[in-house]
Amino acid sequence: MILEIVFVFVTLLLLWDYLSKKRRNDMLSYMKGPKPLPVVGNVLSYRGQNPEQIMTFITNNSKKYGDMYRVWILQQLAVFSSDPRDLEVILSSPQHITKNNLYELLHQWLGTGLLMSTGKKWHSRRKIITPTFHFKILEQFVEIFDQQSGVMVKKLSDKADGKSAINIFPVICSMALDIIAETAMGVKINAQNNPNFPYVQAVFTVTNITTKRFINVWHRIDWIFRLTAPTEYKRLNESIRLMHQFTENIIMERRESLQKTIDQNRSLEEDDLGQKKRMALLDVLLQSTINGAPLSNEDIREEVDTFMFEGHDTTTSGISFALYLIARHPDVQKKLMEEIVEVLGTDKERPVSLRDLGELKYLECVIKESLRLYPPVPMIGRYFTEDVEIRGKKIPAGTNFTMGFFVCLRNPKYFPDPDSFKPERFLVENGANIDPYAYIPFSAGPRNCIGQKFAVLEMKSTISKMLRHYELLPLGPDVRPMMNLILRSANGNHIGLKPRQY
Repeated sequence: MILEIVFVFVTLLLLWDYLSKKRRNDMLSYMKGPKPLPVVGNVLSYRGQNPEQIMTFITNNSKKYGDMYRVWILQQLAVFSSDPRDLEVILSSPQHITKNNLYELLHQWLGTGLLMSTGKKWHSRRKIITPTFHFKILEQFVEIFDQQSGVMVKKLSDKADGKSAINIFPVICSMALDIIAETAMGVKINAQNNPNFPYVQAVFTVTNITTKRFINVWHRIDWIFRLTAPTEYKRLNESIRLMHQFTENIIMERRESLQKTIDQNRSLEEDDLGQKKRMALLDVLLQSTINGAPLSNEDIREEVDTFMFEGHDTTTSGISFALYLIARHPDVQKKLMEEIVEVLGTDKERPVSLRDLGELKYLECVIKESLRLYPPVPMIGRYFTEDVEIRGKKIPAGTNFTMGFFVCLRNPKYFPDPDSFKPERFLVENGANIDPYAYIPFSAGPRNCIGQKFAVLEMKSTISKMLRHYELLPLGPDVRPMMNLILRSANGNHIGLKPRQY
């Protein structure tokens, strides 16, 4: 009797699996991909994979099945594409802006802020936040970049012996946290001098646990994660609660200060002493309205938390890989120093301005080439709520469509000798030949990275500061790219440092 029940159950399960997937399978009969098993699909292919192996797995699949292929994760259909022509169709569309299901793992932390929202909410938030990156506000941010990178180079002085390999990633991460806290919230958290500050620890905890959930397919399901990893589940919730409380307290303090300024008929752009004050993202949000109504504290917290997440992790990755590459290409480092001396002179302590950073043209090429080889966001996803046609290829509703930037940016058709570091690709006379949808480290279209100017300026400021103080040396192991919430190296980003002599 038991065997008969099991047999009927398995038969019904297989029938349900077949019927529920039939339409999507029929529509994708033309598309290659690894052969799925009934019910579980290709889940077993991910078993035992660590974040580093996932990068290799995705790259190998693209080589094996082509620029567009499909996989099944239980009942979820995922289509991967790294063809710039396909990416252009989706990224340029104002309709296809809904993020895929994996982003839901960030919902508890970030809510439905700019990264996660869609439809009218996304459009209204984007419209509010865009003025934050006006050049007048960016000019004030450059002062913060310069000050915090100054703290960093001083802290590195005792490690600059020219012989020791340093993992620069955690050093850059602390500096980037200090920068984004001051620019987004207008507060100093002193992560570089106080790495045990609770907010800093909470950020590290949440990003690390969430990354593991991305890789572990079963842990993407909340109740399974809660049952099988109760300690990590508890740490995740406690850390998110701590970050939310921290952000909410800052919002309430700034809101009270703003109201006090209004009540006293003082300018919102001046502090208590009548001096021009720096504007933070938080200040812009506090003064913003939607249909005449101010944003709630929760609305503002979503956006500030989103900026804290996106604004430190991505720039940390970009700066760390760029320093690693510069250290291993002395000819590039020599050209960079010639440009830096020409623009900034030999005074290491001279602050940089927005105009100075704009004149560092070769450094911009170096950054662009570094982002091509090691894009901080190696892939992004959309969710299709309806059938979509991409260059004559039909993709069914209910598909998670993943765009593989890491693979696309190393496509030899668009970037000859793709694995080599050649900043000259991006010189003005060469850059015009690059397909705008083949080079998309900041995404593209209406949902491109709103903070890309901020990020490039931060990278320019930090990298030039490092080079003015230190010669970068090729010490330590080669990087091993891995899939985290952002692109990281499994063994760190190692360089050597030696005091710069002019």
